[in-house]
Amino acid sequence: MTSWTETVLWWHVYPLGFTGAPIRPEEPVADTVHRLPRIEAWLDHVVELGLNGLLLGPVFASETHGYDTVDYFRIDPRLGDEGDLDRLIAAARERGIRVLLDGVFNHVGRAHPSFQALTEAGPDADTAELFRVDWNGWTSGASIRADVFEGHDALVALNHDSPAVADLVVDVMTHWLDRGIDGWRLDAAYAVPPAFWARVLPRVRERFPDAWFLGEVIHGDAPSIVRDSTIDSLTQYELWQGIWHGIADRNLFELAHAIERHVDLLSEFAPQTFVGNHDVTRIASAVGVDFTPHAIAVLFTVAGIPSVYAGDEYAYLGQKEERLGGDDAVRPEFAEHPPAPETLGDDAERMLRLHQQLIAIRRQHPWLHRAHTDVIHTANTAIVLRTATGSGAIVTALNLADDAVTVPVADAREVLAGDARLDGSHAELPPRGFAVLSS
Repeated sequence: MTSWTETVLWWHVYPLGFTGAPIRPEEPVADTVHRLPRIEAWLDHVVELGLNGLLLGPVFASETHGYDTVDYFRIDPRLGDEGDLDRLIAAARERGIRVLLDGVFNHVGRAHPSFQALTEAGPDADTAELFRVDWNGWTSGASIRADVFEGHDALVALNHDSPAVADLVVDVMTHWLDRGIDGWRLDAAYAVPPAFWARVLPRVRERFPDAWFLGEVIHGDAPSIVRDSTIDSLTQYELWQGIWHGIADRNLFELAHAIERHVDLLSEFAPQTFVGNHDVTRIASAVGVDFTPHAIAVLFTVAGIPSVYAGDEYAYLGQKEERLGGDDAVRPEFAEHPPAPETLGDDAERMLRLHQQLIAIRRQHPWLHRAHTDVIHTANTAIVLRTATGSGAIVTALNLADDAVTVPVADAREVLAGDARLDGSHAELPPRGFAVLSS
């Protein structure tokens, strides 16, 4: 893993929603609309938060939501053009912000020209080997029976056994790395054979040894996937679920279990941690605004490579639903510029300040990147975590109950965030309170 990833903290943006682009246009978009500069206008906000990475969702030409790519080498005209992305990357560079692009290499949109060629030439098309197609009984003009992604007919799966697909992905990755990005989020990496990544990524690293690769993995044997694929890091969905479920269900034993399993991964890799992203219900909706600080405190005081989903720092609400357009609520349009502090509501102001405070703690203790966490106290509504190395220790204590609680805090001596009254090796947390402490 490249050294810069030990201190990177990401701000995750879904560009199409953020910039107000139409997600499901009735007609193919013909004119270019320069919306990417809206993200550039928020880069100072990223720095003020204390973050130094910009994790962008899909920016390439697609039919609808960005994950149905039709051209890997062209910026979606709903967002702008290559010049807009070049300027965004340059503006990020000036501020010390790394940039990660979202690569959808498991599948493409049905309107991708390489797939469209099959409808005309069938198995004789030059691009036929890019896809997994059942040609048995096919006749000219008949529909193409191709494998698709998880039952979504609009998302045609690529043939990852084909050398041509490996060549295509290498070409795409190196093209945009050469334009100045720092790495790739590999969408639906769990659906791609690890051997495919193991063929592709070393070829990319030959030219870009500092590039970083993050695999979206929702389930599976994470250590084996990392070893077999050579991917640097994987999304930590199990910890995300343990955080929000543990808080929402008032069952912090679930969080304790997730923490213990999280620690087991650290000998293999540093997972990418989060409490929100473009595919899940907003954390403030999942656990309630009053308990969002508890979730954020865990995020920034356990090992991993954390990301903040844009808007979570303002306590944005949004419920994901399983229907067409069910992601829209968690992918809203943002204003042209960040709001002035004096215009924020109480919840938004409190959450913004808390993010800044906890991110600062993370920056002051960079060893948290790979440090092990011990669960030193657990109850249904209270938990105490101690994350430590030889460089120091951070203790995170949560109370979900409506009454104050006294919990052990080991050798903690100073309250860094939240609220606690220290008394020797114990601390009293107020009702629904949390605290981050140091020794």
